[in-house]
Amino acid sequence: MKKPDLLGALKPVIDAFDRLAIPYYIGGSIASSAYGIPRATMDADLIAHLTVAQVSGLVTLLQDQYYVAEAAITNAIGSASSFNLIHLETMVKIDVFVPKKDAYQQIALARRVTDRLVDDDPDSMVSLASPEDVILSKLQWYQMGQGVSDRQWLDILGVIKVQGDSLDAEYLRVWAETLGVHDLWQRACSESGLKP
Repeated sequence: MKKPDLLGALKPVIDAFDRLAIPYYIGGSIASSAYGIPRATMDADLIAHLTVAQVSGLVTLLQDQYYVAEAAITNAIGSASSFNLIHLETMVKIDVFVPKKDAYQQIALARRVTDRLVDDDPDSMVSLASPEDVILSKLQWYQMGQGVSDRQWLDILGVIKVQGDSLDAEYLRVWAETLGVHDLWQRACSESGLKP
């Protein structure tokens, strides 16, 4: 998939979130590629702090360009889970995760970073998860997947290797312990050559 396809699929969603004042950030492989070693991806992961009151407006803004199911969005909000948007022109799938209302998710939202998704494109300004939160999120996904996803693990190592000493090691240590992924964090440090 070409970057313009991905950007073309993401832009209307991000514009809708901005218009409805829905706080969001991009995570997953897009964020890990921005901070680590780039790799091709077929979809996008957004973390959005949506409320039920915003659902109708979101559906109205997106329904002409996306497959969007209002009931799925409402269910995702109620269960702190996810729903999909399919961009009809490109068939790019966007997974939107509605997080739990816990301390970590609030901090991760507050630490999001505004940056360009494409260096020379001023229209590609987006909110990304911080490098530390990309690592923590991927450590959790890796653990939930029973540690079998080489792709997740390589993304983690890539962010650590590229970001190196610029990472907030104390933040990572504290939240890796709190989120139950401390052993994996230590292993990632060891494999990437970073002192935890």
